[in-house]
Amino acid sequence: MSQVLAEAKEVNAMESMFIKELVKQWRAQDSYGTWEKKSDEVLLDPYILDKEKRKTIPLMGDPDPETIWRLELFYNAIGMAIEQQTKVMVSPMMKMHHEGFGRMVLIAGRLIVVNKQLRDVHRFGFPSMEKLAEEGEKLVEAGVAMISQFPEVAKFS
Repeated sequence: MSQVLAEAKEVNAMESMFIKELVKQWRAQDSYGTWEKKSDEVLLDPYILDKEKRKTIPLMGDPDPETIWRLELFYNAIGMAIEQQTKVMVSPMMKMHHEGFGRMVLIAGRLIVVNKQLRDVHRFGFPSMEKLAEEGEKLVEAGVAMISQFPEVAKFS
């Protein structure tokens, strides 16, 4: 793929509703203004694990607190994007074993709108910004569809 085409796809990924929400989640964590001058791409760079970066991470390992934090921000952004589309409050809940496996659920009322089994969390990342946007949008669409299918359960508190 040409460099120009790759850059165009990355620009399209940065226009994704999910990516914009993920950037908001990151910027909300910056209480001292440390990241103010950083571009959105630089903020989200830790989510990008190309083949070279992935090779440097061992197959087995415990996730560090920063990786778990990035994972939480990823799912918080999904929950907020679902809320924006449905006007139904979505809450994340994660249960993580110290070895890097567990479960993440996003709950609206009494409805589980996203249910994701987590494995190898120490290697959490995506090969490109486009794949990050694609996965986020896919989970947002699934959550919105679930709320649309069961609105009474989602709005029940």
